[in-house]
Amino acid sequence: MGVLRVIFTRLRLEEKLLNEAAKREGIPCEMTQVSDVYYGGANFCSPDDVVLARCVSHNENESVAALLEAEGVRVVNPSSVMRLCGNKLRTTLTLKKHGIPQPDFRVAFTPEAALAASSELGFPVVYKPILGSWGRLLAKANDADAAEAVLEHKAMLGSVHNVFYIQEYVEKNGFDVRAFVVNGWAICAINRTSEHWITNTARGGKASNFPLDDEAISLLGAVHGVIGGEFLAVDLFKAGGRLLVNEVNDGGEFRNSIEPTGTDIPGAVVRAAWEARVR
Repeated sequence: MGVLRVIFTRLRLEEKLLNEAAKREGIPCEMTQVSDVYYGGANFCSPDDVVLARCVSHNENESVAALLEAEGVRVVNPSSVMRLCGNKLRTTLTLKKHGIPQPDFRVAFTPEAALAASSELGFPVVYKPILGSWGRLLAKANDADAAEAVLEHKAMLGSVHNVFYIQEYVEKNGFDVRAFVVNGWAICAINRTSEHWITNTARGGKASNFPLDDEAISLLGAVHGVIGGEFLAVDLFKAGGRLLVNEVNDGGEFRNSIEPTGTDIPGAVVRAAWEARVR
């Protein structure tokens, strides 16, 4: 019959909630820590299993998914979705290709070109690493002097930071939106509010319910249509009277979103994963 196997590196609250939700749903579930197994020999799971990949490291998550998929195991989300969501530039280009609204951006490969691109885009601007999460290593530059200093530091951080991703600064009035999409359906969303310009709940942002309207539901459906996957967490800005897609995450945390929205997010995720077994 197979089981729902949750793969993790660190047992966070999310993984515990997923395990509890599977038990409530009557779904056979096993938890597997990646440090306890190795790959390339006898497979530690059955082709009848479906794997919910929840490694903290995106690189580990995508690698485990690719290894298991090579053995015919169904992984949620697939490694192709992880690869797309794990790189902000790939995500941005995919959204642009399909006409999905997002903040304006530039990409450069030297500090000098990045400074010129920032000036063209207009200050303030936000510099983002193309890899990473939790709002880490974001930098807002209000003018050319600040931008020059940030770009000089980024140039010294190694090859990953030598792709300069520059995004227009969106005045979001102290909040943005984190929405959850399961099997293509927007199930709930939160406002993330902070006095700081970075509003991630991992950085202290406060969560409250964001009622999904027709605009949000349509936009989130369009995002899933071009990204795919069984479970996406999509970050939105409300600016100029419309919603913009800021980022798309393939393995978002949800602990701070269950109570404000009143939505059983882990239950929805394990049901979607279990259903993927037969698709």
